[in-house]
Amino acid sequence: MAGCTVSQMRPPTEPKPMRPPTEPKPTKASPHKFAIITNEADSSINLEERMYTGIFLKRKRRKYWVEKDTNYNCFMVFARDLSITWSEDPKYWCWLTQKETSGEEIEVASLLTVCWLEIIGKFEVSYLTPGVTYVVAFIVMMNDGAYGWSTPVKLRLKLPDGSVQQREESMEEKPRGKSLMLQVGEFTTKAEQEGEMEISLFEYEDGSWKRGLTVIGVIIHPKYLRLPP
Repeated sequence: MAGCTVSQMRPPTEPKPMRPPTEPKPTKASPHKFAIITNEADSSINLEERMYTGIFLKRKRRKYWVEKDTNYNCFMVFARDLSITWSEDPKYWCWLTQKETSGEEIEVASLLTVCWLEIIGKFEVSYLTPGVTYVVAFIVMMNDGAYGWSTPVKLRLKLPDGSVQQREESMEEKPRGKSLMLQVGEFTTKAEQEGEMEISLFEYEDGSWKRGLTVIGVIIHPKYLRLPP
């Protein structure tokens, strides 16, 4: 019809496809017994940020860190947390400060002279990640002028189930002035395993006077990983 206009019908707008809801990024599980272990931290600030570089425990008597790739727990038990026979008598031992890898100062025990060498540490195995093979070792240093080491020292690891590993290590030809790792033993942790293991370094049978050993501590770390910081 004249004068009439016919409006064109627009096709219906297709609804925009619905986007699936954004999924949260997966988060790494908290390390084994993280909250319990860090309850003894010297500082509670930014614990999760510091767990890969190291958290000091018990007034710098221990250090705890987590291996980033695996989330496995690692520990260092410093000399101040070990039982060292005669270490509080300045005729036999002296305590020195030394910087560790983080730049923080820790105490180390320096042997002046003893004929009865006995160092014992204890550690709760339930703090270690279950199902992992751990190495336990003393970290020490032989100083210039060291003597009295013709008889090898004994290294012993006693686990909570009563099993014992023991070996001998000759110190006489060890390099001077370098940190040394003296492996005590290794074992695989189990779920629900608990109790203290005992770690020992000793020599008192031959009666000779010894000098020139610096005790830094005991390291406990997974066997198949790079050495912790």
